[in-house]
Amino acid sequence: MTNLNKVVTSLRSEYARLGKEMERVGKALNALGHVSGNGFKRTKRVLSKDARRRIAEAQRRRWAKVRKQAAA
Repeated sequence: MTNLNKVVTSLRSEYARLGKEMERVGKALNALGHVSGNGFKRTKRVLSKDARRRIAEAQRRRWAKVRKQAAA
């Protein structure tokens, strides 16, 4: 029975230690979450003229379809 008590005591102390560690990890994640908003600079994607033209034409076709359905 003494051996079982030692195991339970050991498990409780490990549980408490893990709880403190999880609290530290949570604080670290919160700190990193706030830093990521202004810590990294994202670059804009550059599209070629041809890609912009294809996108514009596709959007014009979509709007034409919407106008055609609205008129009907």
